[in-house]
Amino acid sequence: MTAYVAVVLTTVIVLCTATHASTVGVEYVSRLLEVQDRERAPASVQLSAARAVLDRLIPSHSSSFDFKIITKEQCGGVSCFMISNHPSPNLPGAPEIIISGITGVELLSGLHWYLKNLCGAHISWDKTGGSQLSSVPKAGSLPRMKDDGLLIQRPVPWNYYQNAVTSSYTFAWWDWERWEKEIDWMALQGINMPLAFTGQEAIWQKVFEKFNISSSDLNDFFGGPAFLAWSRMANLHGWGGPLPQSWLDQQLAMQKKILARMYELGMTPVLPAFSGNVPAALKNVYPSAKITRLGNWFTVDSNPRWCCTYLLDATDPLFIEIGKSFIEQQVKEYGRSSHIYNCDTFDENTPPTDDPEYISSLAAAIFKAMQSGDDDAVWVMQGWLFAYDPYWRPPQMQALLHAVPIGKMIVLDLFAEVNPIWTTSNQFYGVPYIWCMLHNFAGNVEMYGVLDSVGSGPVEARVSKNSTMVGVGMSMEGIEQNPVVYDLMSEMAFQHNKIDVMKWVDSYSNRRYGKFVPSLQAAWNILYHTVYNCTDGAYDKNRDVIVAFPDVDPTVYSINVLSKRNSLKDEDESFDKPHLWYSTSEVIRALELFIEGGKELTSSNTYRYDLVDLTRQALAKYANDLFLDIIEAYESHDSYGVAHLSEKFLDLVDNMDTLLATHEGFLLGPWLESSKQLAVDKEQEKQYEWNARTQITMWFDNTEEEASLLRDYGNKYWSGLVRDYYGPRAGIYFKYLQESLATGERFNLQGWRREWIKLTNEWQNARYVYPVKSEGDAFSISQWLFYKYLCDSGINDH
Repeated sequence: MTAYVAVVLTTVIVLCTATHASTVGVEYVSRLLEVQDRERAPASVQLSAARAVLDRLIPSHSSSFDFKIITKEQCGGVSCFMISNHPSPNLPGAPEIIISGITGVELLSGLHWYLKNLCGAHISWDKTGGSQLSSVPKAGSLPRMKDDGLLIQRPVPWNYYQNAVTSSYTFAWWDWERWEKEIDWMALQGINMPLAFTGQEAIWQKVFEKFNISSSDLNDFFGGPAFLAWSRMANLHGWGGPLPQSWLDQQLAMQKKILARMYELGMTPVLPAFSGNVPAALKNVYPSAKITRLGNWFTVDSNPRWCCTYLLDATDPLFIEIGKSFIEQQVKEYGRSSHIYNCDTFDENTPPTDDPEYISSLAAAIFKAMQSGDDDAVWVMQGWLFAYDPYWRPPQMQALLHAVPIGKMIVLDLFAEVNPIWTTSNQFYGVPYIWCMLHNFAGNVEMYGVLDSVGSGPVEARVSKNSTMVGVGMSMEGIEQNPVVYDLMSEMAFQHNKIDVMKWVDSYSNRRYGKFVPSLQAAWNILYHTVYNCTDGAYDKNRDVIVAFPDVDPTVYSINVLSKRNSLKDEDESFDKPHLWYSTSEVIRALELFIEGGKELTSSNTYRYDLVDLTRQALAKYANDLFLDIIEAYESHDSYGVAHLSEKFLDLVDNMDTLLATHEGFLLGPWLESSKQLAVDKEQEKQYEWNARTQITMWFDNTEEEASLLRDYGNKYWSGLVRDYYGPRAGIYFKYLQESLATGERFNLQGWRREWIKLTNEWQNARYVYPVKSEGDAFSISQWLFYKYLCDSGINDH
């Protein structure tokens, strides 16, 4: 423990002596910062909220810490926290450590920093192993700070959190207990600008009623509970709906609780704004309004039941009326706002013309609608469109960005760890932006990361010439995976200098498990250089064969198709291929080291999560190669080989399900059961469960012979789903392979599709109850599977 603390204190000195260097962007948003500081909750409220988090996190030490709210002037004019020793720690009942900060978030960031760096603790989501606090000394024996203590300033004001779709991929079914835990986690990670999208449909219902749109008119407008993110963005309508009134009321009440807690902690939540997305009925009420129908968004046959939503032109006077009403209704319901509003009107929807003047007029009108409802409004926009759509060339980008006064728009550089737009857009042409790590798509389960980029990218952006950066952020589509990535990224909110990631990973393994285990540290060194060192620039959408079975005729495969380093569809291929960017043999060696160290960590939940995840990762890549072996046997007309290898593949899938069942972070049951718990009657239970099952399988619409274009987009390695859906689906495909060889006829692609889609539709409508608690011993099962499949497996390396 002593050696560990000494290493950490070296880092502390660097943090303390770093000079705070504001950016041009921070100057642009200074007025908003002043308004937010002035309107923040009283110090007593924030102190009470912060202490409640401490009590929930580590109640045994609730009297060990004293919290104090201080002014920005005491922090040098910026946000900060300070940690010092209590002057009378030996008095009975006296605190040992004093943590000071300008907000409740700063206080809890300081608490986390102390526990992390002085006590070797680790704080993570419950699903990824939870918090490791066993290394924290008993109350009365906490480590003392050196000298006069520590001052850590934020290099930039904001730490942003969430993606517009996280609300559906992860938060869809959360109750208050889960939300409270997440807000605690946010505060401890230093997050002070979270997206707050819950409950907005109830606000829209009240707003549209003022424009003569009835509740029944909205039944075809809102998506179902698991698809609300995309109905909000005008990608689809009606899919999974209609929304019951009980849902609308329930979610609005939840949003009020969420916002109240965020404000109590001194956060600045980001509320939604009007993007122009309107129900079809508005055309009838306002026949002269400029309402156009958008194009098809991923339906298989442009089905108007779900596709082609309606968009009110921002230059129409009605746009500002509706936008103003929406902002005002939110302020009325919630009692206040932070003056920051998200609007992504062009998200995966290309404007009808590339005329810069038209783009400028649209953007100006969108902002005017916000400002009409809130004089201090600032527009936050996801910058995904600039990376996703080639439409956005420099003239179009500048027209959009410069249509709003400088300082009144903040762009989220959404995928900056892989594809930073700030470097190619001259810092967003002078507009303030937040450096964001996207990292995860659709909540897929995959060990993946770009740790070096995370540990250096935000610093490079901030210190660049004429930097307009005003924050860092995490904009993942789904959470509760890869805790190492989020632990490092959250730290960047307080880092003034680049991180030595290799040294950081060494300390991470100690904190993660609460002790130094040589084999585990060696394993993490391998993981840092392999799975967490992806530098090929490819999006990591998990397309492993088990969870994203290729819907193609086997003859389209070539011998090397699964070993190419590609993750998205190539122009010369008709299917998405698994993404592989590292040596599989090295990761198998890391797993071997994990198993070697397991005897010392049998009681560690964080270890069990990582062991299951790493075993799953290695087996998934093994399965990709095994599938290719099956295809090779098919191409060689080897009936026995296809039958034997297919049986081996299906046995592997079954074994993997057994492995996943040993940790609650990899269970299907909690996702389904949480959906049903929000229902008020049996019909709602059925609807909500269908939503939950559909999002993680077919996702969107299909016909009897054509699968959804978004099939498996939300795939998950979850016990129950692997056994009852992915396994049977693979079995159907293998059956058709064997029938093709037996008859000498071409592979029956349409027959396979019909049977697979039938399986999917039946599974989506099924009501089988899955476990919500883990079963089995993770260590022994992982060890068994390692020796069965991976030890001396002869797996092809890449």
